[in-house]
Amino acid sequence: MTHVLDPNALDGAGSQDTAPGAPPGPFADVTRSGDAFRAFLHGLPGVDQVGAEIRAKVLGTRSIKTTAKAWAIDTAISMVDLTTLEGADTPGKVRSLAAKARRPDPEDLTCPSVAAVCVYGDLAGVAKEAVQGTGIKVAAVATAFPSGRASRAVKLADVRDAVANGADEIDMVIDRGAFLAGRYLDVFDEIVAVKEACGPAHLKVILETGELVTYDNVRRASWLAMLAGSDFIKTSTGKVSPAATLPVCLVMLEAVRDFRAATGRQVGLKPAGGIRTTKDAIKHLVLVNETAGADWLSPDWFRLGASSLLNDLLLQRQKLRTGHYSGPDHVSVD
Repeated sequence: MTHVLDPNALDGAGSQDTAPGAPPGPFADVTRSGDAFRAFLHGLPGVDQVGAEIRAKVLGTRSIKTTAKAWAIDTAISMVDLTTLEGADTPGKVRSLAAKARRPDPEDLTCPSVAAVCVYGDLAGVAKEAVQGTGIKVAAVATAFPSGRASRAVKLADVRDAVANGADEIDMVIDRGAFLAGRYLDVFDEIVAVKEACGPAHLKVILETGELVTYDNVRRASWLAMLAGSDFIKTSTGKVSPAATLPVCLVMLEAVRDFRAATGRQVGLKPAGGIRTTKDAIKHLVLVNETAGADWLSPDWFRLGASSLLNDLLLQRQKLRTGHYSGPDHVSVD
């Protein structure tokens, strides 16, 4: 689909002195001006739309054996960012979600815990207390989620407040208006500032791919976010359709793979929105393995942003163990 980017072929590349907030290693000069950054991003290899969609479709039809399916289900459970992002969220709902995150199947202690609980920043403290001592992370959405329409000062205050409340990870949204208008340095500088405001917390950068229109824009936004220091790139807020599609994930997986090849730094990926079934989750795991490689098949590098997905994973897991499906009361209604 695409070749690994050769940093030595880039105009102005080659400086190894990376200042705080500057892109890594061979790309340290690409943000020296708006024109230089535009030239770099628009010089990335174009995405073959038809090829991407065909490859994603082919990989999505892969069948796996029963033993591999059992592994895939447990791996997917361990990668879930169990999410509630509603205006009606309460501390009680967050505690209930955290209990499910710790013990997804209370009747089966071999069932793994999920990777994280994802909430609004004002409830991060409730979630932090509820998962204390488990290793489960608390992710908080910030920067005027989901629209991203606020001043930078407000966005940074939002981030600092979430981290102060106990968030281990921040899921920020980029300014899609600025990106689509070609103000790439503005978007870059904002991500750098948010990364600094995160302190010890990891940063996931939400591209909201459903609003980026083209796969080329998805690739450009992925590289922009990674150059700015993101720890993860994330497809969507889950509030815009389309959200996480397989072709979009393919493009983003190629981006994280090529970025590591060019810089030596590994960045994670989080598809979110529309991933509801075990079949959906397994399709994504196959895509990860076949595109970026097995190094990304870990909750440290791949997450699934979801709310209803976990229930289906649990029902399919029970089916593999017992040979029959449990009733709907086997899983909680979130």
